[in-house]
Amino acid sequence: MNSGTDRLLLSLVFALTASNLHLPLVAWSAEPAGEPVSRQVLEQMIEQYIRSHPEVIEQSLQSLENKRAAEEQARQKAALAAHQQELLSDPGSPVSGNPVGDVTVVEFFDYRCGYCKRAAQALTQLQQSDARVRVVYKDFPILGETSELAAKAALASNLQGKHRAFHEALLAAKDDLTKEHLFRIAQEAGLDVNRLAQDMTRPEWQPIIDRNRALAKTLGISGTPAFIVGNDLVPGALDLKTLQELVAHKRKQ
Repeated sequence: MNSGTDRLLLSLVFALTASNLHLPLVAWSAEPAGEPVSRQVLEQMIEQYIRSHPEVIEQSLQSLENKRAAEEQARQKAALAAHQQELLSDPGSPVSGNPVGDVTVVEFFDYRCGYCKRAAQALTQLQQSDARVRVVYKDFPILGETSELAAKAALASNLQGKHRAFHEALLAAKDDLTKEHLFRIAQEAGLDVNRLAQDMTRPEWQPIIDRNRALAKTLGISGTPAFIVGNDLVPGALDLKTLQELVAHKRKQ
């Protein structure tokens, strides 16, 4: 047998054991008492059993998938607990809502991400309806140079105290975020466009983005948006109800 078959055989033996589905005891009597079952006989027994019980494969794979998911969830929660300082208090991450709120919602996002655009209104509504919520924005541009340009523009807008207005306008934009479009949105949001153009070139924005990327990798975040409330990390475009439930759950802890 080749190594691939050997691995498959070992996997099947493990799967049978892990699923508490054992070969019939009568099968072991095929060999004289006291003599070990040969590899060939064992392979035949396993093959015969699997042919008779094909559901074993599906059950075993599902069990393995569940085990890996549980392990990843535990690893992720431990990482979230260990990196609260970076999540909540990075001076480079813009903040809105109540700056001293009792619950912080952290969002990793990309301005060109359709799902981020879909979730934007819910986050705005959350801040409008809950005066105790604090929001931390983690620029996580994963959709190319245009996304990174928009992130730097948004970070630079914070110097003019207009980040939230510009942030929400960028996520509401329908067209692609070229530099000309960025400046047009900035002007409509009340920003000094000339100052913004200069501030966008400042060197401090790239390290902030790089920190966010490294933190996302550590936490197992590979897409946008991703929301974090306490030690709960939930990916995807969340609606207002789900965000409120996450906040309420954190307050009960």
